[in-house]
Amino acid sequence: MKKLRLIIMLLPICLAAFSGNYRSFKVSVYTRAYEVEKMKDLHWLDSTWQIISSQVKVDKIYLETHRDLLIVPDETLEQAKKYFLDKGIEVGGGITYTINEANSFETFCYSDPEHRKLIREIAEHTAKHFDDFILDDFFFTSCKSDIEIKAKGTKSWTQYRTELMTEAAKTLVINPAKKINPKVKIIIKYPNWYDHFQGLGFNLATGPQIFDGVWTGTETRDPSSDQHLQHYLGYNIVRYFDNLRPGHNYGGWVDSGGANMGMDRYAEQLWLTFFAKAPEIALFAYNQLIGVQLNPTFYRTPWQGQGSSFDYDAMMKPVNLNGKEVVPTTIARAAGITFETIDKFIYKLGKPIGVACYKPFHSLGDDFLQNYLGMIGIPMDMLPEFPDGHKVVLLTEQAKYDPDIVAKIKAQLVKGNDVVITTNLLHAIPEKIADIAELRAGDAKAIVNDFGRAGTSEKDILITQVKYNTNDAWEMISAGRPLTNGVSGYPMALWAGYSKGRLYVITIPDDFGNLYDLPVGVLNVFRQILSKDLDIRIDAPAKVSLFVYDNGTFIVNSFLDTPITVNINANENINSITDILSGTVIEKQPAEPQTPFSRRYRPDDKINVFRVTLMPHSYRVFSK
Repeated sequence: MKKLRLIIMLLPICLAAFSGNYRSFKVSVYTRAYEVEKMKDLHWLDSTWQIISSQVKVDKIYLETHRDLLIVPDETLEQAKKYFLDKGIEVGGGITYTINEANSFETFCYSDPEHRKLIREIAEHTAKHFDDFILDDFFFTSCKSDIEIKAKGTKSWTQYRTELMTEAAKTLVINPAKKINPKVKIIIKYPNWYDHFQGLGFNLATGPQIFDGVWTGTETRDPSSDQHLQHYLGYNIVRYFDNLRPGHNYGGWVDSGGANMGMDRYAEQLWLTFFAKAPEIALFAYNQLIGVQLNPTFYRTPWQGQGSSFDYDAMMKPVNLNGKEVVPTTIARAAGITFETIDKFIYKLGKPIGVACYKPFHSLGDDFLQNYLGMIGIPMDMLPEFPDGHKVVLLTEQAKYDPDIVAKIKAQLVKGNDVVITTNLLHAIPEKIADIAELRAGDAKAIVNDFGRAGTSEKDILITQVKYNTNDAWEMISAGRPLTNGVSGYPMALWAGYSKGRLYVITIPDDFGNLYDLPVGVLNVFRQILSKDLDIRIDAPAKVSLFVYDNGTFIVNSFLDTPITVNINANENINSITDILSGTVIEKQPAEPQTPFSRRYRPDDKINVFRVTLMPHSYRVFSK
């Protein structure tokens, strides 16, 4: 009876967490100081808000108090705050600590006394008006003024800046703000370039602990642009930040960058954020939602009309969200229809799970590789501590930053589990790895395009030559140019035994993008090696991703421009899968006999195969 009473008491709390416009997530809009300052004009405020609210349902708005030395006055903040509260919209604050964003994101100098004074005053000004506020991307420092150079002394820039920004967070922002408003919650929004944070002062070892929470930059935009970030990062980074301090990653953050690739790319950023189970998303920013005009010449992609998950033509139909029918005009409607679509199933998904990958704090090497692996269908789950209780652990070159890494590898293997390392980690610490298996990955390279029974690639691919002692380690896939009827070859995957476990080495091309050029046979071996903790994997070309959840649900998402039919390989106890959106039950394919090649890499692998078709840039959601 007590348990029943407790459930009844907790139920309203659970419902209240998502009592807004959507079943299991909230949608918010972030507003730069430039637009907040314009809100002193109520006519401008009302007319622009009508553009947004008539196209997308919004639960909360964040009003920025400072950016580029523009400080929004008290009376303007209070007027804008009242306007939104009167409309039933939650209101929070925001700060961007930039001096001149247009000047290569010019930041404050956090050892400069004058700058420190202004930084503190901005935090106090914001805390007066809001009970929660977000620090936008730029709470880092790139300043190398004479003051900073002197303060740095003999420390590395990474050590100096991470220490400085931890101190500044406490001394200049958190403590002063909480003195003004003891109940204020201060959230730091981390951008998308997480592998390089420490060089500019973002300290993931301390920041998530000293701030009240974090927000996650899930903007992936166009991978051919400056940052070259892969689409999968929009999911992977949420999971990584979740693991830094579970329960304190409050949301994802997307802007309109990448819309030049078509409006599908914008929609993908939004749904990937929620595939990672972010509880809230911030649309950056108010000016983009009113200013980026819908134009089919630029934004309607060639594959539209085939039933893709984002339907441009459906988006352009008149909509009625606030009692008045309007024709969509801006990117706000692209967000609106995306949220309405995914709201039908996101709440049915469990907790995301994936391949445990250890990334020590402040580590470099194999930069952003996990996102490329996600794009070849390997679900990632990055962790700041060496994971325990997993059948397989992936280690990239970043693991070299842990001085005890070999002892941890051995402990994993002695338990009868596996460790998978990349060629770059082997190259970085060969003497340490040699205590487990005498493998070598020196500076010698090979150009390959033939992978034997695993297939061929259309492009030549540059790889590291991995060497091993015959009969101490075993090649699973070889590569050459040619390999078939050739005279030389090099491992793409090999294993060596140690105690009751196996140490695997997977060969990562020098250009990570060449992972997408590998034949399906090679990708399948990588997937199989790494998927021992999962009961689902895919048999598909690159740029098809898999998202797996602990309640038996999973998503297959294609980033390809053409329709694709793929195989879903499931454990033998899974005899059918159900498409959650259509209700269609998909039965397993007739069993195929194992080939010598399939027995070669895991003879005990027993699977059932399900065949599904995906439209371009689309997803399908299943339950087992």
